Amino acid sequence: MALAGTGVFAEILDGEVYRYYADGEWRASASGKSVAIVNPTTRKTQYRVQACTQEEVNKVMDAAKVAQKAWARTPLWKRAELLHKAAAILKEHKAPIAECLVKEIAKPAKDAVSEVVRSGDLVSYTAEEGVRILGEGKLLVSDSFPGNERNKYCLSSKIPLGVVLAIPPFNYPVNLAVSKIGPALIAGNSLVLKPPTQGAVAALHMVHCFHLAGFPKGLISCVTGKGSEIGDFLTMHPGVNCISFTGGDTGIAISKKAGMVPLQMELGGKDACIALEDADLDLVAANIVKGGFSYSGQRCTAVKVVLIMESIADAVVQKVNAKLVKLKVGPPEDDSDITPVVTESSANFIEGLVMDAKEKGATFCQEYRREGNLIWPLLLDHVRPDMRIAWEEPFGPVLPVIRINSVEEGIHHCNASNFGLQGCVFTRDINKAILISDAMETGTVQINSAPARGPDHFPFQGLKDSGIGSQGITNSINMMTKVKSTVINLPSPSYTMG
Repeated sequence: MALAGTGVFAEILDGEVYRYYADGEWRASASGKSVAIVNPTTRKTQYRVQACTQEEVNKVMDAAKVAQKAWARTPLWKRAELLHKAAAILKEHKAPIAECLVKEIAKPAKDAVSEVVRSGDLVSYTAEEGVRILGEGKLLVSDSFPGNERNKYCLSSKIPLGVVLAIPPFNYPVNLAVSKIGPALIAGNSLVLKPPTQGAVAALHMVHCFHLAGFPKGLISCVTGKGSEIGDFLTMHPGVNCISFTGGDTGIAISKKAGMVPLQMELGGKDACIALEDADLDLVAANIVKGGFSYSGQRCTAVKVVLIMESIADAVVQKVNAKLVKLKVGPPEDDSDITPVVTESSANFIEGLVMDAKEKGATFCQEYRREGNLIWPLLLDHVRPDMRIAWEEPFGPVLPVIRINSVEEGIHHCNASNFGLQGCVFTRDINKAILISDAMETGTVQINSAPARGPDHFPFQGLKDSGIGSQGITNSINMMTKVKSTVINLPSPSYTMG
């Protein structure tokens, strides 16, 4: 098995430190400094990446601006061809990239491989979709508006924005990078990637697959470094024409500081699972476990609060507890179901929420157990609205259950949240499901399944603090373009078949 930083990936490594990517080549930063990436399982430094300087960011932005002009003149089919090539290379090298995901973010091995494969599929789909939707424009004629004759023809089409800045999160550093890169490139933009620190090495390997596909130099760049040093400098850079960000609170700060550029943001959620009395209880329990505990709950669309009718609560809690006992807890290399959370500070935050719930009298269905960054799965029953975990996003394998006496109570709790990403409802009554779905203030409501972002061509968006704009392949392509119109003025009105 090819290892990270070896074989075709040898050139992205400089001694002990991974290089950054600029102007079509792999470089060491002039800063001479690096940023350590700590393995969540061993809690020791696993990799190091370059600490890029503001001057290096400036050079990347200049190169991106120049490369974009030439790329905008590249035929659409040719752009698509390169994306298909990158997708194939990405899938071919899934093993070393998955290895990075296991070591950097403690993603279970099989999930790490499927993230890379899914990313290749996303890039190919984006190429196909882009060829269709960008190949089509619009013709408007003037006589539909009162007072006008048919003497003006308006031709409108979608044109690139320029330089897109993409900032993905640690939990899907490959998939949520390509979901920004693919649409940006097919639409004729250039792209600057600032990967998360945990996940940066997986992202650098992924970028190398685009390099190997033969994209023009300067079109794609990947800068690593400290957020304190280059974070604001990137997001407020005058050379940036669009920002696509997935992450947490940082997004709110970015939206306040960013200039007059389009923003696409997904900033987490507190996805509620509402279970009605007529629901299939085994289905509810299975989805609570899958939705709440996959990748240790470190997903924006994880189930983060269960709102369950009192009459079925005992039965569902019992079923969930029986399934939690069977989950394998341990290192990601062993394909454990529950792996260590990403950083010690994350683990401490989760523990703070657990202790608050304990002080306020929540029922612990399991004993709270933690070793280093590894937290055993925990279901908290009889949670009340005065507990922090009723509202805050733990991003870990801890799930609160709030018992409700009416559907209205559940909807009220869901809508009182500052988040509004997704939610789900379990019932056998389609009429109730639709009414509840309409009442829930979230970007998506899943009926009889746990929340999920995929398939990747479905629209994905959050209301309130969960974000701005909409993702999903088609929406992202459209968001990374603007409309340009050309109006043909005829000397006298002209009517077809007239």
